[in-house]
Amino acid sequence: MNRSIIVSRYARSLVKLVRETGQGSTVCAQAETLVEQLHKVSELQRMVTAADDVVSPSNKIKLLETALGEGMSPDLGRFLSLLNRNGRMDMAEDILRDFVDLYRRSMGVRKAHLTTVAEPSQLLLQRLKDLVKQKTGDDVIIEVDVDPSLIGGFVFDIDDYLLDASIKRQLDLIREQFVERNRRII
Repeated sequence: MNRSIIVSRYARSLVKLVRETGQGSTVCAQAETLVEQLHKVSELQRMVTAADDVVSPSNKIKLLETALGEGMSPDLGRFLSLLNRNGRMDMAEDILRDFVDLYRRSMGVRKAHLTTVAEPSQLLLQRLKDLVKQKTGDDVIIEVDVDPSLIGGFVFDIDDYLLDASIKRQLDLIREQFVERNRRII
């Protein structure tokens, strides 16, 4: 079966479980932490996805509990045990990432990414949140990155929409146009 279908089915089942138990916000926060840890710590990823004869299934769950740094929600613990039993721990990061996205959307929350040259003011962030709320009806969580290579302006990414209003991008476009015009002359 296609990997993306498997990931999606497990993520939807976890959303359904947390709706029934009312532990959605807790499980979502913990899942987000685990996704971050699995992404950052390659050794953790390697141990969790290792064969059962290399790392026992119970130790895989203990590793994830340790990476979480707090007591794991019973719902998340049972879900990870299910993944372990079904031999799907190699997909845990993708499943948890999809779960976080699906859960947030079901709660009317979108995630956006803003890249600027300097740290944006709280006023600007609030205006962006208000604008997204006005256009979509959803609340938004904005992650901010600072990238001096943009020279000026910003890059705003939400769902499948990318607004690149950076000076770096504008200079790249001018450079491409200049090169194209020079090719015509020759």
